[in-house]
Amino acid sequence: MCTAATYKTRDFYFGRTLDYDFSYGEEVTITPRNYPFHFVEAGECNTHYAFIGMAHVASGYPLYYDAVNEKGLGMAGLNFVGNAAFWKKTEGKDNIAQFELIPWILCQCATVKEARTLVERMNLFDASFAETLPAAQLHWIIADREEAIVVEAVKEGIKIYENPVGVLTNNPPFDQQLFHLNDYMHLSVRSPVNTFAKGLDLQPYSRGLGALGLPGDVSSQSRFVRAAFVRMNSVSGEGEAESVSQFFHILGSVDQQRGCCELEDGKYEITIYTSCCNADRGIYYYTTYDNHQIAAVDMYREDLERQDLIRYPLIKQEQIRWQN
Repeated sequence: MCTAATYKTRDFYFGRTLDYDFSYGEEVTITPRNYPFHFVEAGECNTHYAFIGMAHVASGYPLYYDAVNEKGLGMAGLNFVGNAAFWKKTEGKDNIAQFELIPWILCQCATVKEARTLVERMNLFDASFAETLPAAQLHWIIADREEAIVVEAVKEGIKIYENPVGVLTNNPPFDQQLFHLNDYMHLSVRSPVNTFAKGLDLQPYSRGLGALGLPGDVSSQSRFVRAAFVRMNSVSGEGEAESVSQFFHILGSVDQQRGCCELEDGKYEITIYTSCCNADRGIYYYTTYDNHQIAAVDMYREDLERQDLIRYPLIKQEQIRWQN
């Protein structure tokens, strides 16, 4: 399970958590402008926008979980098991395999508006990257500093939803996730006013009672509600350090701890990594489950005219700063 979010102060930020029971060996990966993409049905793209994100690199190909390109457009794929659908190749459509959707969009789109135009003529067809890596059942959030959308490929076809809260989790489909927020319209960041009954003297006995009823479990719908509440009410300074810190606090509200979500095989789902990318500056920040110190990779400190991928393994061991 995963959670993605957007945030805007002076700059625009985009990131996500990856919640799972094991890692594929993902790395912070920069795709420079001249890395050659050979799309299964959509031809070659040898010159394109550069982008940075988290990817599992297989046979030299970046399988991106999330990424932001040099124009400030961000995209992330989140598990959508049981609802995602793929089709056979279709004449008159751009046939795109699931694993190449993120690079196909980020290679050529500078805005959500441009991405929407591509998605509207797309057919997501049922090709796997490899026998050991079948097509993942995902849906996607695409965002820039002005707007965000959710793209879902379901049995009825491609669905595109406006995303006014800038948050995405997993199931159910996004329109149902968004509708479910109606159940929580009474929540507030302020102390509650007694509306229980006239003549009954009820007083707040603690700070934070305005948000009483905000779900605290790790199910995808509950994480959506909690992340949306925190993100929509977040307040921070405009500076980089303050903004990045606040973004990690937003996603920290849905962090998954080992032991709280046990799977059938006795393993546990945990937050493997949390990312925050300054989409305006091309800086990718991240933490891992066992390393809470924020690490960063700056795309613009690299040669973006080269042809080969630039990869940074994750720092996973806890970094503790001793003060005595």
